Amino acid sequence: MTTLLYDHADEAVAGIEDGSTVLVGGFGMAGMPVDLIDALIRQGAGDLTVVSNNAGNGDTGLAALLAKGRVRKVICSFPRQADSWVFDDLYRAGRIELEVVPQGNLAERMRAAGAGIGAFFCPTGVGTLLTEGKETREIDGRTYVLEYPIKGDVALIGAHRADRMGNLVYRKTARNFGPVMATAATTVIAQVREIVETGGLDPETVVTPGIYVDRVVKEADRA
Repeated sequence: MTTLLYDHADEAVAGIEDGSTVLVGGFGMAGMPVDLIDALIRQGAGDLTVVSNNAGNGDTGLAALLAKGRVRKVICSFPRQADSWVFDDLYRAGRIELEVVPQGNLAERMRAAGAGIGAFFCPTGVGTLLTEGKETREIDGRTYVLEYPIKGDVALIGAHRADRMGNLVYRKTARNFGPVMATAATTVIAQVREIVETGGLDPETVVTPGIYVDRVVKEADRA
């Protein structure tokens, strides 16, 4: 597989189809690939299922995609914060679906998709509304619930640097869900601050190998 380098985010998101499941990196705004999300808004795909840690912040990034009415369902851990008014208004109006997944489960369900694991048992959420209707099993005297992988058609992730083969290096907490999302999607698109020549990254610092990454675009310069 060859990683393709793009000059503009609009080219990088071309071909994303209506009805796609899109994994969106970011912990709040840290690591959120805003350029790719803005390009997806311009691209026009709709009826999307978005998987992310949050359900958008303020009026930018993921929140802007929600505001355009392009998202049918959000799967996330934290749908409400002080600045999540876009999602809040849509949900209260019955215009968007929500599946709340505990944060550890969210990461593990995507990791399972990337690892080819069909399902796994986890104790998180047992006895709460989050696990109603799910299969449970007693293991060593403790109740576990069966969870299934979350696989994306597309992952939009942010990284700090990439080389021309698509190997990715992250910066501090901006790393968050990027690595697991990169393994869990059919097409992985990375927005980075810098693209260096092959061999320009210390191999010991590479977190996501280029074999997982399909498209890379350098983010727009900001004043």
